[in-house]
Amino acid sequence: MSRRPALEKRIGHRFAEAALLERALTHRSYGSPHNERLEFLGDGVLDCAVAEELCLRFPDLAEGELSRLRASLVREAALAEIARDIGLPEFLRLGEALEAIFGAVFLDGGYDAARAAIRHTLGGALERIDAGSTVKDPKTRLQETLQGRRRRLPRYHVAATTGAAHKQTFEVECIVEELGLAATGSGTSRRAAEQQAAENMLKLLDA
Repeated sequence: MSRRPALEKRIGHRFAEAALLERALTHRSYGSPHNERLEFLGDGVLDCAVAEELCLRFPDLAEGELSRLRASLVREAALAEIARDIGLPEFLRLGEALEAIFGAVFLDGGYDAARAAIRHTLGGALERIDAGSTVKDPKTRLQETLQGRRRRLPRYHVAATTGAAHKQTFEVECIVEELGLAATGSGTSRRAAEQQAAENMLKLLDA
């Protein structure tokens, strides 16, 4: 892989075993060995390293806030943007592979090397994150929390509507089917009811 040194520089890790990086860049549809197992491993390493970094940066934040910040950093869209920033697509053998690369670094150099590579690669995003300016509505927080845990997005539906047409109360159910959880909320608009249902779902997830 003639361009390997350029990618190693961008992620902050020099591979002792070059085949690991090549596998991390290889999608299953391209051939074997491919990067699916490395991606699985990298997901876990990424979550752990980002959690550690946030605990160091924000020592006074509660667990729920730390979880929300981690979710905002490791969600699919955020990682795709980072992959584009480091020019990862030009090295790929089909597909996307950022998490797989972190898994490969972990196997190549251990957790400390993986943590250093993640900190190097996510450096800009970590520097920009501000615990005081990330207050978001419950639906957004729930979405980011589920994405951070690699879960499907919730589903909302109106369970009941009561009252006169000009003064209705909506009851909405928020369902996370993958976890078998449901929470309800009510309000004078569907949006308000959805927000309350999302807030109640977040409480279930934090319990």
